[in-house]
Amino acid sequence: MEKFGLIAGNGQFPFLVLREAHRQGHELVVAAIREEAFPELEQETRNFHWLSIADLSGLIRLFKKENVSKVMMAGQVKHKIIFSSIKPDWRLLKLLTSLKEKNTDALIGGVARVLSDEGMTLIDSTTFLRDMIPSPGVLTSRKPSRDEQADFAYGRKIAKAIAGMDLGQCVVIKECACVAIEAMEGTDAVIRRAAELSHGGRITVVKVCKPNQDMRFDVPVIGRSTVELMAQSNATALAVDADKTLLFEREELIALANEKRIAIEAFAP
Repeated sequence: MEKFGLIAGNGQFPFLVLREAHRQGHELVVAAIREEAFPELEQETRNFHWLSIADLSGLIRLFKKENVSKVMMAGQVKHKIIFSSIKPDWRLLKLLTSLKEKNTDALIGGVARVLSDEGMTLIDSTTFLRDMIPSPGVLTSRKPSRDEQADFAYGRKIAKAIAGMDLGQCVVIKECACVAIEAMEGTDAVIRRAAELSHGGRITVVKVCKPNQDMRFDVPVIGRSTVELMAQSNATALAVDADKTLLFEREELIALANEKRIAIEAFAP
């Protein structure tokens, strides 16, 4: 049977990939990023290895030893780690110095090229999770109100613009005005900041994919924790891109949104 490699960052994404892969009968060799992955991930599988984000050579050696031919990335690796005090090994240093830009796409694209040079292919991170990707339409029992629809239309224009500049993929809108824009901090941090700035007023969250989104990495993700945070922040509606967004534990997430009276709609990218 073909053996897959998984480079695991933080969050629930790696857990879901592992569980669904196992359910479908696939074996995964897990290289967990020590600075990012949750310790509990080690309990999910037997073929598990901790590696520093700086140890690209160790990653290559591991996957070659295990005869891995296809590799997935799952879980966030914070962009700010680029500017940390971690010292890269020679292979990662060579990659970093070859890049004109140090954004996420450039970095992971560079890692993909290194893997390819070693006979491994970086594949779609959603390979085992197709059921968690929504088609266009309203996903919740409550449809967005007219005001929320107006916020969606305005927010999607802003979000698409910043995503095109690789600044972030999420904005928070209040009455067709932009309250907060994502940079390196992530979706939940943007919602918290927007809640403070809006002083408890109703807000709307819009998350989009990048132009020509590469589904091998950096896939837009929404989980139950984000819906919980939205409820606490008086964020009453969420817009996402259909066919390009992962809804973790989709059924439970939608049930929670229905309970909290949060409207969710997926739009064609």
